[in-house]
Amino acid sequence: MTAQHPTVVLVHGAFADSSSWNGVVERLQEHDYSVVAASNPLRGLSSDAAYVKQLVASIDGPVVLAGHSYGGAVISNAAHGLENVKALVFVAAFLPEEGESAVQLAGKFPGSTLGEALRPVPITLPDGSQVADLYIEKTKFHRQFAADVPEKTTAIMAATQRPVTNAALEESSSAPAWKEIPSWVLVATQDLNIPAQTQTFMAERAKATIVEVAASHAVSVSHPGDVARLINEAAQAAR
Repeated sequence: MTAQHPTVVLVHGAFADSSSWNGVVERLQEHDYSVVAASNPLRGLSSDAAYVKQLVASIDGPVVLAGHSYGGAVISNAAHGLENVKALVFVAAFLPEEGESAVQLAGKFPGSTLGEALRPVPITLPDGSQVADLYIEKTKFHRQFAADVPEKTTAIMAATQRPVTNAALEESSSAPAWKEIPSWVLVATQDLNIPAQTQTFMAERAKATIVEVAASHAVSVSHPGDVARLINEAAQAAR
């Protein structure tokens, strides 16, 4: 790693895992970035953000924090008050205002078909609370989540998807870090989870630098080069 590069921390969202960043990691490492793909617990917004916050706080030097989908809400909360986070990158992601939830934002404008693709599984969390783990039905995963990814790949993604609790998606955000940290947003224009209109609304509200990519929600898998370029742009601007 060259000294001038910040560490890039990648936070996946719901229905994915850290491997969804593999193509992005490969490209960033080719340009000498140190990269950490965090394992987002997907249990609750405040607890997920606390987990990521501790991880980022353990890293020496500047950090560029990137989040995909629900991971955007997580980094918005996690980065608040962290002086080493120099830039935020949102990839087909939520940028909630204080008091907003992912569920509220997903339904703000028409176009999301996620609700009808979900399969809830009732579970009990360690604290005894009753919630539902949400999965995307395997037969609907390709069209809903990753229509521009080869079906052979999406079959594996569907089988290895990480569920998110309904409570995490319904939990309100605390004060967001995008109000104090420069932000970049990649809008996936063919997204069926978070409509492009919603992504653009949030990006403009945050006064972020915006780039549009004709891609599904799984843009980090289908267009890793575009994602890596935006992260590099944010890192170079934050130096």
